[in-house]
Amino acid sequence: MPVAGTLVAMADTEKEHSQEIHGPIRPPRRRLRKLVVVVDDSPESKIAIRFAAARASHITGGGLILFHCIRPGEFQHWLGVADRMRDEAYQDAEDLLNKVAKSLNDYCGITPRVIVVEGEPSAEILKFIESERDIFGLVLGAGAEGEPGPLVDYFSGAEICALPCPVMLVPGSMTSEQVDAMA
Repeated sequence: MPVAGTLVAMADTEKEHSQEIHGPIRPPRRRLRKLVVVVDDSPESKIAIRFAAARASHITGGGLILFHCIRPGEFQHWLGVADRMRDEAYQDAEDLLNKVAKSLNDYCGITPRVIVVEGEPSAEILKFIESERDIFGLVLGAGAEGEPGPLVDYFSGAEICALPCPVMLVPGSMTSEQVDAMA
């Protein structure tokens, strides 16, 4: 008889653990869930953009935000020259993001939101993500060779604890075909 009592106790314990892990089933809330991807001219960024767009197109209520940060240290000239350089940097960034947005729409039918900010990239990304309520994840491309890159270093260290969303690291060595097969 002790064996039967032990089995009942084990079943009760398993039931308690499964409720702890899974909790009650609740109806899904309708909400937007967007991925943020950092855009620059690097090869790893291109792979991360493709991955983020493909994933966002498969997420119910999904969207994509193309994020580009202009470093303020690039404008250390006379006031008139610095203002002109800043305007040109913003125009170049918007042109790049609009070109990427068009190609993503052709690729997977998604129309991304475009964000251009000025500041230190890691701080600006963190500030942006904290200001948005519907961010589902941050997608970063890691360098194909050598160091993974400053943003990957930053967001895979202790600072990851400050993020309210997951970070997805896409290896820069992946091919478009590999990304398409995964997405």
